[in-house]
Amino acid sequence: MSHTSFATTTRGLNRELPPMRLYEKAKKLGIWNPSDIDLAKDKQDWAGFTDEEKDLCLLLLSMFVAGEEAVTLDLLPLIQAIAQEGRLEEEMYLTTFLFEEAKHTDFFRRFMDEVADAGADLSLYHGDNYRQLFYESLPDALNALRSDPSPASQIRASVTYNMVVEGVLAETGYQAFFTMLERNDLLPGLRKGISLLKQDESRHIAYGVYLLSRLIAENPQEWDNLQMQMNILLPSAIGVIGDAFARYEVVPFGLKEEDFVNYAMSQFSKRFERLEKAKGASLDEVNKVAKENEDS
Repeated sequence: MSHTSFATTTRGLNRELPPMRLYEKAKKLGIWNPSDIDLAKDKQDWAGFTDEEKDLCLLLLSMFVAGEEAVTLDLLPLIQAIAQEGRLEEEMYLTTFLFEEAKHTDFFRRFMDEVADAGADLSLYHGDNYRQLFYESLPDALNALRSDPSPASQIRASVTYNMVVEGVLAETGYQAFFTMLERNDLLPGLRKGISLLKQDESRHIAYGVYLLSRLIAENPQEWDNLQMQMNILLPSAIGVIGDAFARYEVVPFGLKEEDFVNYAMSQFSKRFERLEKAKGASLDEVNKVAKENEDS
């Protein structure tokens, strides 16, 4: 398709749009190098872990690294769908997603290679619920945008990626790592990397909330679709947590399943409440709410 005009030489860039403000943050905060993180103390700590403690860490690492790889592989159709609509500010911010997801993949694999010596096939840690989300639902939802970039398909893709994969599962995984490691000051390099990628992911989720809010404001008839997608995916997300805890008679590091199920449900409810505010809202109101949450 040929171009008939360019935003930068006609209307210019709207730097007050939420995606442009997120882009400014990404340029400042998203430039960190996984190769620069010191893992020397992590190697010492890892050597002192029990087999069960190592197993739980490998389980979490295997789910994180495959999840980061999955979104790196599957993200392009969303970027293309937004670009085809001429939403330059959103596309500019989305260009940072791919770089950051690839960087997260790099970080987890580096830790696994240099500290955990994880040479075996770790896909054995991926249970049915995990496979449903990352092997099927995520690629299906994002790749559907290649042939159908409609608002309904964009809602399905963003709910799957931003609200459930990032907003529920990834954030619950961060909570597990910090609960395990901070109280005993273990694996400082891993904690440093996770804190940096958590910062990246918080921007991704903020964009997802904005995107879905904009889509609902523009297409209020799609609210039932959004709600249905959230409810379809939630059981698998909670199931991933249950599958992880079911692996152990005594869970390493004193973790309790109910703490993380409650945390996951809290994250789900928080996102859902934010999205409900978009029903019947104008685009100006969507932008205002996004700025209020960004500044809070």
